[in-house]
Amino acid sequence: MSDIIPRRDPPTLTVAVLAKNEAHQIERCLRSAAFADEIIVVDSGSTDDTVVLAERMGARTFVHADWQGFAVQRNHLLAHATGDYIFFLDADEEITPALQAEIQAAVRSGQRAVWKIEWSVVAYGKELTYFLSQSSLERLFRRDMVTKYEGAVHEHAVLTDPSAPRHVMKARLRHFSRQSIKGSLQKLTQYAMLGAAKRAEAGKKGGVMRGLASGLAIFIRLYFLRLGFLGGGPGFLFCFFIALECFFRYAALYYDRDRLTTDVGR
Repeated sequence: MSDIIPRRDPPTLTVAVLAKNEAHQIERCLRSAAFADEIIVVDSGSTDDTVVLAERMGARTFVHADWQGFAVQRNHLLAHATGDYIFFLDADEEITPALQAEIQAAVRSGQRAVWKIEWSVVAYGKELTYFLSQSSLERLFRRDMVTKYEGAVHEHAVLTDPSAPRHVMKARLRHFSRQSIKGSLQKLTQYAMLGAAKRAEAGKKGGVMRGLASGLAIFIRLYFLRLGFLGGGPGFLFCFFIALECFFRYAALYYDRDRLTTDVGR
């Protein structure tokens, strides 16, 4: 199979967005993706104006309210997409002009590869300029390379060629990660319980001491080693909530083990 798309026509790009109750930020997200040949939104059952606003912005919008995890929702995006390339975007993210230029260059290359991005974090109204991204995330693919997504949380793409080249884009994807205390508490519950369920399925053990160790380790890593402390109060809160998520993940794994499920709505 050729590593380059035949040059009969310029390769096309689909930007694929997951959303639920994102009326407060879906327009910003979709506006940043307006350069794409196609924008698709899969909504997980919003009760606000997310779907109306997405349609008004010109996105092809589909509602899949039967939540079965992030991987299933991304598989819905795959099924609806028609572009040669697909870039996965979440409603709390924004493509900067610099990243747009890199995405367009990658699509024009016609290369059979995977491109990773790193986040520029915006938390509690402040961009954490000096915060070092935790990891790179695979977001841009040639669409025919992706067979499906797996995983209820921290999902990953299953590729036809796992050895395909990986590239990391220089420009960062702006991520409005945690914008309010209320939203952070809701996200904490969702991700802690999903993470606990995933570990329960793998036969792992939990407990308070395991949670304390995990939470403390991630807080030290984010706040000190990755320079979260340079972000002032927002930087502290951002790191602290992630540490709490790690703690409650292992606490729930022990105390709620018999009641865990991956069916925790987005």
